[in-house]
Amino acid sequence: MPMIDITTPDGTVDAYLAHPDDGAPHPAVLLYMDAFGLRPHLKSMADRLAAEGYTVLVPNVFYRFGPAPVVELPDFINPAERPEIIQSIGPAARTLTPEGAMRDAAVYLEWLEDSALTTDGPVGVTGYCMGAGLALRTAGTHPGRVAAAAGFHGAHLATDAPDSPHLLAGHITAELYFGHADNDSTNPAEQIDRLEKSLTEAGVAHRSEVYEGAHHGFTQADTAMYGAEATDRHWAALLELFARRLSR
Repeated sequence: MPMIDITTPDGTVDAYLAHPDDGAPHPAVLLYMDAFGLRPHLKSMADRLAAEGYTVLVPNVFYRFGPAPVVELPDFINPAERPEIIQSIGPAARTLTPEGAMRDAAVYLEWLEDSALTTDGPVGVTGYCMGAGLALRTAGTHPGRVAAAAGFHGAHLATDAPDSPHLLAGHITAELYFGHADNDSTNPAEQIDRLEKSLTEAGVAHRSEVYEGAHHGFTQADTAMYGAEATDRHWAALLELFARRLSR
């Protein structure tokens, strides 16, 4: 599957595009990366979604810092043994503000809408780690364009910050699903409860589950945080959501 370039108001995004090889249009999915960025494992996740009948766009959301990979990564990522990996990501992460991310989201959604490889109608969004917050923000910022959004082992989804993504709940029209990691310092129980309360009070159709025993990053098979059982559960939930909410 090809890498493509997409122009935004702030520069050029390098992105991975996966789609069935039949050349026909399919429902669009926007997949938001985790902090380790656009790399072979995320491409394989996009390929799996494409095999289920979707056209999937995976942008390098750190493009303002540089093209992917924005930092040098080992084949197997274990932050406990290589803490400098996390530290090296910091400068790239700081180039992405909530405002910039949503300017980008508008461009990604427009690109998918205009593509001959996608069907008409709203898109699905899924995100991992920091990408779960981007998925939530996108659903709240562009409600007319998003029919379904999911986030897995999300980080900082419902903080005390004035720009916390959960504060957009009142604008969301999509159906949401969240698969939270158990004992996740980036998404503690009080934030999970705050997110749940905000979505319920806003009348957002959603399901939020805590995956017992799963670590932050559980879907990422190239990391020490990977959990096969939790990842399978994630695929089942994500595909069920998209099958119901995205037009064929």
